[in-house]
Amino acid sequence: MSDGGPSEATFEVYKQGEDIPLSSYGLLAGAFNLIFAVFLLAARLSGRSIPERVDATDIALLGMATHKLSLVGSQDVITSPLRAPFTELREKESPKKVDEKPRGEGLRRSVGELLTCQFCLSVWVASFFTYGLVLAPRVTRLVAALFSVVTVSDHLHQAYKALMKEASG
Repeated sequence: MSDGGPSEATFEVYKQGEDIPLSSYGLLAGAFNLIFAVFLLAARLSGRSIPERVDATDIALLGMATHKLSLVGSQDVITSPLRAPFTELREKESPKKVDEKPRGEGLRRSVGELLTCQFCLSVWVASFFTYGLVLAPRVTRLVAALFSVVTVSDHLHQAYKALMKEASG
């Protein structure tokens, strides 16, 4: 008798012979939702209300900060010790950037995939910035401002580099 949920055969058909750690992905999704529930509880217990809407300036600030922090977290050499238990080095692309791939199986591999994907990691980073905006707005805006300033600086460096290349070419 079936309980109406997906069967193991359904997962095997879905994976088409690929080694896809669906149960580990499910655990990470569960953890993400558990953290959200804890945030909601913390907001309620602290008496902080969830804003009806978020200002466009906060969205821009947190968006730039999320962009930078997800890149730092997923690719920078300086954060490689945090990724090392879950990844292995493919190559050092530059003095500040590495190319890594997930290692192991199951949850270890899934965490490695999360930590090496700037787009995947940005969802988690954006969530934490958003939770911080509700629970500790001043500190969150300060931290976000720091990473946003670095983002602007990085883009100015790239623009300068491109202009210098064009001028010398």
